[in-house]
Amino acid sequence: MNATPLRIGVDLGGTKIEGAVFSDDGQLHLRRRVPTPTTSYPEALAALVGVIQGLETELREQGKLGADQRCSVGVGHPGAIVPQTGLLENANQTVLMGHPVAADLEAALARPVRMANDANCFAVSESAPGGAAEGMPTVFGVILGTGVGGGLVVDGRPLTGVNAIAGEWGHNPLPRMRDDERPGPRCYCGRLGCIEAFLCGRGLLWDHARCGGAPFDSAKAIVEAGARGEPSALASLERYAERLARALASVINLFDPHAIVLGGGLSNCKLLYERIPSLWVGHVFSEDIATQLLPPAQGDSSGVRGAAWLW
Repeated sequence: MNATPLRIGVDLGGTKIEGAVFSDDGQLHLRRRVPTPTTSYPEALAALVGVIQGLETELREQGKLGADQRCSVGVGHPGAIVPQTGLLENANQTVLMGHPVAADLEAALARPVRMANDANCFAVSESAPGGAAEGMPTVFGVILGTGVGGGLVVDGRPLTGVNAIAGEWGHNPLPRMRDDERPGPRCYCGRLGCIEAFLCGRGLLWDHARCGGAPFDSAKAIVEAGARGEPSALASLERYAERLARALASVINLFDPHAIVLGGGLSNCKLLYERIPSLWVGHVFSEDIATQLLPPAQGDSSGVRGAAWLW
């Protein structure tokens, strides 16, 4: 495979497959998106291959890629590829579960492919050129949305771990749980009191209703109401920020990153960046805390960007 400065990143999601082409300086050249087939694994794999090959075909038509050149390919995916078996597990896209996606993709494209959990790709993106934590040696990327995920990056590369679950902080118990928080909401994993159960969008809604807040139908609505100064929404967001501060303090104590970048729908809450750096002070084992808490720089593009920068 002849080298090219162009790289392809793919976000393999539960509802869509999105691919994009970037140059080494972070410039976006092409983007392509198709629905993720949900009826069978062969169809889903074919759609993934089609996105990548389609991008390269378009690059050749534009004169940006030679006939004998191939782009590097990185893919972000839900769940984890089990190192011992090579099979994808714990994914929200059931047709992919239990299949050797990486090996099959490499065979179809006749080249090496790098794959990583989508939260890891987010963290890689935000530490790459143009990211919020560009150039920082250690970065923890957080997804706060339907679920709560995390990814660790060291010197621009994701740290996956021997079990491929490094950074999966969402299924640890909420640290220093108070009596009025026990046992906590039930997480989809079956446990009570997981960080994810408290800090995902449903968790914010659960706590808001539990404390008698004004009726809202989504976490986004609570964030928007808080921005307008609605009292019950502000109170719920303050409780949310305090819990997130406790949870992030445990990450700082263990990993001590240069930066923590928040992603997902709840990362749009400005109150978090204003309050958390003062709230985590009592929980971090250091008098001087240099870790920066940052909003994402790349927004919805972080997944595909991070996948591209797996190389």
